[in-house]
Amino acid sequence: MTRALVTGGSGYFGTLLVRHLREQGIAVAVFDLNDAWDRPADVQFFEGDIRDPAAIATASEGMDWVFHNVAQVPLAKDRALFDSVNEDGTRHMLQAAQRSRVAKVVYTSSSAVYGVPDTNPVTEGTPPKPDEAYGRAKHRGELLCHEFAAQGLDVSIVRPRTIMGAGRLGIFQIIFEWVRLGRNLPVLGRGDNRYQFVHADDLAAACVAAARRPSATLYNCGAEQFGTMRELLEGLCAHAGTGSRVVGVPMSPAVWGMRAASALGLSPLGPYHSLMYGRSMYFDIAKARRELGWRPRYSNAQMIVESYDWYLSRRDEVLRQSGLSHHRSAVKQGILGLVSRLL
Repeated sequence: MTRALVTGGSGYFGTLLVRHLREQGIAVAVFDLNDAWDRPADVQFFEGDIRDPAAIATASEGMDWVFHNVAQVPLAKDRALFDSVNEDGTRHMLQAAQRSRVAKVVYTSSSAVYGVPDTNPVTEGTPPKPDEAYGRAKHRGELLCHEFAAQGLDVSIVRPRTIMGAGRLGIFQIIFEWVRLGRNLPVLGRGDNRYQFVHADDLAAACVAAARRPSATLYNCGAEQFGTMRELLEGLCAHAGTGSRVVGVPMSPAVWGMRAASALGLSPLGPYHSLMYGRSMYFDIAKARRELGWRPRYSNAQMIVESYDWYLSRRDEVLRQSGLSHHRSAVKQGILGLVSRLL
């Protein structure tokens, strides 16, 4: 039986990836700082910090595949953690996989490595040019993957667009709460920027397919059907029927305000959010379709409605929980709560 280690397996995407692996008859273990309350009994748990080489080395022993998902996300807004976790932690994981003769490593990267692309669609050949600390740290993690691949370790890099799906909270929880209350949602300018997401289940399917395919390479993954930011949010408002509307705000002042509020600790948004919310970004997914036989099942519109409905059905439970990963937890709105009342 194939044995797979999922680092960050207690986080939002990690838990879904664990489920996909188990459904395919793969023996799964999780490496994380915290144990998830919903971890299946047959999934082994290794408690450890990715910055501890000995801990990840122990967890990697006897594994056939390693899926590396541990990361400090943009919400953390901590440059030192971006470097120590996203870069140094990745180095420790790759060293452990190399020493344990792991057959395949799949590194979950980020579209943040591209920064603001000069043109769309973005392909695997588009040069990375990250514009903020999180994206730069994720890119350095990719460079380490290439370095170890050159030494013979089979590493595939999967770059997802922004992940969404049932149970995805973080910044999305703020949007869902505003819609629940009938408050308006802002877009920057006209909101005509084309913006692609990827459903967590679709991404998990791509990662497993990448693990099954030998050769070190990289894949961009995103929804096949998507439109503009305005279209996405207007569809959500229509579905919810709470009276929420989409309101355009001037882009330049809004971006400066988002940056200032983030820097002062008044907003949960990080630099990447202010950088990309009003700009177009979408992937060409032809390579993943061709080489992995992968095709995403969810459109942007389907995944945001599913996510919102899940939030409504679990809202009381969600607000009682604490200590989960950023993407599995509710977020304090800070000054955004005031902004929502003014729209």
